[in-house]
Amino acid sequence: MTKTLLSFGHGFSADALARLLLAQNWRIIGTTRSDAKAARLLRAGIEPRIWPGADMRPALDTATHLLISAAPDDNGDPVLAALQDEITARAGQFAWVGYLSTTGVYGDHQGDWVDENTPLTPATKRGIARVEAEAAWAAIPDLPLHIFRLAGIYGPGRGPFAKVRDGSARRIIKPGQVFSRTHVADIAQVLAASIARPNPGGIYNVCDDDPAPPEDVIGYAAELLGLPLPPTEDFATADMTPMARSFYAESKKVRNDRIKDELGVRLIYPDYRAGLRALLAQEDDA
Repeated sequence: MTKTLLSFGHGFSADALARLLLAQNWRIIGTTRSDAKAARLLRAGIEPRIWPGADMRPALDTATHLLISAAPDDNGDPVLAALQDEITARAGQFAWVGYLSTTGVYGDHQGDWVDENTPLTPATKRGIARVEAEAAWAAIPDLPLHIFRLAGIYGPGRGPFAKVRDGSARRIIKPGQVFSRTHVADIAQVLAASIARPNPGGIYNVCDDDPAPPEDVIGYAAELLGLPLPPTEDFATADMTPMARSFYAESKKVRNDRIKDELGVRLIYPDYRAGLRALLAQEDDA
């Protein structure tokens, strides 16, 4: 039987997974909100659905696997808001369901370590919404749910090089601030490993081995480019958008032992230095 992944909110991380699965002759159905993005999906070998708008019941009928990348909004999880009854009725049909969450559900730990057993104490509105969405998906009886808590995502086209090159990069200094990160290729391999080895109810942190202050990452990008270090600015007085400032409300280091021990994952990019070097090499080869 053809394995079919129905991907809601198909974006950067789902694209990376789709490339792995298409090479194994999977059928991929991805939802998007725009005609332009639908055309891009089609070119990549993915069957697009404009949603909200399209009737998703035929796609749900044929899906063997579900991936949910869509973020919650003011009305909660958008997929469940529209399709909870349909998904609940088909719960036993799916071999695997993956929900892409965020390490923001852990809140602020003042630079200390967290793992999947750490109590959820989100410090932001976005984090609270993610906790509620995780719980709503987990409440569906018999759904083979797997939750992936992603750290800060980077990858091709999503790195610090453009800002360093155009001079807009800044090294924001907040003493004790530390973030975990993950390359999109490692997200894809974690999801693929989980699909190959389902464990309904499993929760996984997806991040690299080297949590680091954000200014270190910007500085290393400049070093790789052979450009001067971007200027430093004190967090307390820096001109930042509310969204950018909110990311600094939380400081923690995220453990990733479970993806290694349970799923057998060996990270492609175990730290930001390896990841940035690879991104720059890919640019040079393009």
